[in-house]
Amino acid sequence: MSDFMPHPSELHKLWTLDPSVTFLNHGSFGACPQAVLAIQQRLRSQLEKEPLRFFGREWETLLDDARSKLAAFVNADVQDLVFVNNATTGVNSVLRSLTFTAEDEILTTNHEYNACRNALDFIASRTGARVVVAKIPFPIESPQQVITAVIEQVTSKTKLALLDHVTSQTGLIFPIQELIQELQLRGVDTLIDGAHAPGMIPLNLREIGATYYTGNCHKWLSAPKGAAFLYVRRDKQPEIRPLTISHGANSPRTDKTRFQLEFDWTGTDDYTAYMCVPEAIAFMGSLLPGGWQGLIQHNHQMILAARQLLCQALQVSPPCPEDMIGAMAVVPMPARLENRDFMSVHDQLFDQYGIQVQIVPWTESPRLLLRISAQIYNTLEQYEYLAKALTEL
Repeated sequence: MSDFMPHPSELHKLWTLDPSVTFLNHGSFGACPQAVLAIQQRLRSQLEKEPLRFFGREWETLLDDARSKLAAFVNADVQDLVFVNNATTGVNSVLRSLTFTAEDEILTTNHEYNACRNALDFIASRTGARVVVAKIPFPIESPQQVITAVIEQVTSKTKLALLDHVTSQTGLIFPIQELIQELQLRGVDTLIDGAHAPGMIPLNLREIGATYYTGNCHKWLSAPKGAAFLYVRRDKQPEIRPLTISHGANSPRTDKTRFQLEFDWTGTDDYTAYMCVPEAIAFMGSLLPGGWQGLIQHNHQMILAARQLLCQALQVSPPCPEDMIGAMAVVPMPARLENRDFMSVHDQLFDQYGIQVQIVPWTESPRLLLRISAQIYNTLEQYEYLAKALTEL
């Protein structure tokens, strides 16, 4: 371990993060503040104190309240949202519910998250549908290149497009609203993997106009692990079923839609992560005078400064325009590291320097990619320390 470690910010103390680790990878799994974890523990105690009362009398009210506050945050109607464990579950729920044939094409891009691409391949293998991949360049010069690459692959057989809002491997914000509009004009439904979007960038589901949208609450919203949502346009809700069919499938209730009755209860589980979403929204929105707008802007400015100093240190060019990144940025590693295994670079940074950062082994790139995240507890000094470690490597 290096003798020098940069001091984390005072805000770092609001999390349970190890102060001896320079944690620059909020994007992978998020990090939940202590105040939010305390609420979850209180709810778990409430559950275990009297399980029947909790699930019989208290559970639904708590879930509905959480959904209402989340709907307001992402600008959606309450009846169009359900909770799921993670965005990958949301993607799978939609894909497994829809009907495809050998005459259908499902469009995606070469930046699609591996887990969701695996789900596509599974559906294709079962139904005979063809997965079509739009090749989006990286480095990239403008959002228009994304639109052009996607639309060029649309045919009369394209039934659905699965697209990232913020890409995992390359940290790019896709021009998702423009893409959706262009695809709708061609009669193509859209499934948007918004795993990184809630809390990283402003999100307005009413304006975006996606057919289906799923996003994580445990990443940039900093809710407990296992909290995410699925949005389904009203006219499509009767088609979409949860991966686990349970009591809601034949419930006689008429006060809620079948969509919510089925997704809300998929069996005995710990639903407290969902119930903590309002606390996460309130807590993270209280950290700066500008609220959520101030937090999003702060993290964006931090990642731009961090990317600039890393590009200078590694003598590489920024691979995309500033307006195509939010609070994550990817920097190509120097050519001299091309033959290094990505885990060896990751492990060396962690073991020698105590730095936790994402090294991306993307098959579309001839070089290893370094992905950094910026959350409010990070400091510019930490990225300077990373630059120093990389130059020593």
